[in-house]
Amino acid sequence: MPKPAERRFFRADVAVPEARSFLRHVLSQWDIIDRSDDALLCLSELTTNVIRHAVPQGGYFLVAASLIDGRLRVEVHDQSGRLPHINCPDAEDVSGRGLLLVDALADEWGVQPHVPSGKTVWTEFKIETRQEPASGVIAC
Repeated sequence: MPKPAERRFFRADVAVPEARSFLRHVLSQWDIIDRSDDALLCLSELTTNVIRHAVPQGGYFLVAASLIDGRLRVEVHDQSGRLPHINCPDAEDVSGRGLLLVDALADEWGVQPHVPSGKTVWTEFKIETRQEPASGVIAC
């Protein structure tokens, strides 16, 4: 099982592609291609929400990834107590669909509030793991 990975990002528009690049690199290191597009899109939505709604100017957020029991978990940590919620945008609205996408793509997602402040918004994806053949066994 690979060691969890995490990285801090400062609030800036470039943080979204930087966070995606970070996760893409981690998934590559872990040899995960199954569900990587879903995980990357969900991370984009969560980091966009953090930048727009949760992190003050000059602040930062943390992205963490772990792999446990065939599940990829991607987390976004911030210091805001403001909890995300799913919107019901009209057809004319140009934003407000991020958590709808997360809800549709992730196998599970949720929010864990922190005391005294902050939260973690997490997503999980069931993934196929490569099974290594037992020592001395030749794969067909």
